[in-house]
Amino acid sequence: MTDESRTIDAASEPIGTRESGMSGASGRWRASGLSRVFGIVRPLLRLLSCIRFDEVLVLQGAPLIGAVLAMDGLTLGNIAKVAVLVTGNCCLVAHVVVLNDWSGMHGDLNDPNRAAGVFMTKGIGRTELGCLCVALLGLALALFGALGATTFVLASAIAVLSALYSAPAFHMKGLPLANSGLHLFGGLLHFLLGYAVFSAPDMRSVAVGCFFALVFAAGHLTHETRDREADLLNGIRTNAVSFGRTNSFLAGFALFTIADCLLIALAVQGAVPRILAGVALLYPLHLYWTIRALREGLGFESVRRLQGRYRALYGVIGLTLLSAAVLGR
Repeated sequence: MTDESRTIDAASEPIGTRESGMSGASGRWRASGLSRVFGIVRPLLRLLSCIRFDEVLVLQGAPLIGAVLAMDGLTLGNIAKVAVLVTGNCCLVAHVVVLNDWSGMHGDLNDPNRAAGVFMTKGIGRTELGCLCVALLGLALALFGALGATTFVLASAIAVLSALYSAPAFHMKGLPLANSGLHLFGGLLHFLLGYAVFSAPDMRSVAVGCFFALVFAAGHLTHETRDREADLLNGIRTNAVSFGRTNSFLAGFALFTIADCLLIALAVQGAVPRILAGVALLYPLHLYWTIRALREGLGFESVRRLQGRYRALYGVIGLTLLSAAVLGR
């Protein structure tokens, strides 16, 4: 067929038929494109589902409060920096959580309370989770590097502490007392990470940061109490395994008590908003819940209920501190 005859045939073809063919081709192209997008997104979402987002959310408070206490006002530029801080901290905490899960896979599979949530049950391999862990750290350090050299160094130090605690080469999770030392230092650095976005760390910031460090270490001693049976089964010498469930639990509550006393003292001195002295009114509630958990025998469910309650309590304290700091400017 000559070019001329093909042109004539195309011209004589009904317009509706030509449009229908073009529409069909376009529809097939769009369907193919969507299929490719879903083919990429679906595995990514499955991989991201391995992150314990509840833990990530809980650990956003300290650096955010540090940033608000250090900033000189709610300008658009400062709000943008806070957004970068929160995004970077989400990535950093997610890295810490993923590294812990990646390193503790075999132990978690032996724990009846955790086995169902292990990433392998979701069709995710160890290599894939390891790549996610590295990617999260890289993104976190890039964001903190954009905020300045000090925040980059602090974020890197937190990542090092996480590796010392979780990585198989070090596994200081199984070194009693030393593991609590890592949590104390890490909790302090986490607060300073936010503070350093707007101001150089000073004695006031270190003092306030010690409150968050004590709460973080106390919470982890309670966590060890909850998981004692699984850690004992897996041969991990946590404080609860080495010194006993009750001793670890009471040590954690003692650190909570010291933290509350420190916050009240800081409020009285004006280092934090004075309304935080009202923590004294909340302490009896924490004490009551603690005694109740002791009477219930410190079983897994009993301690987990206590964790949910005191996290809510400290969430109220954190929101009060945050609100008072913002409104007081």
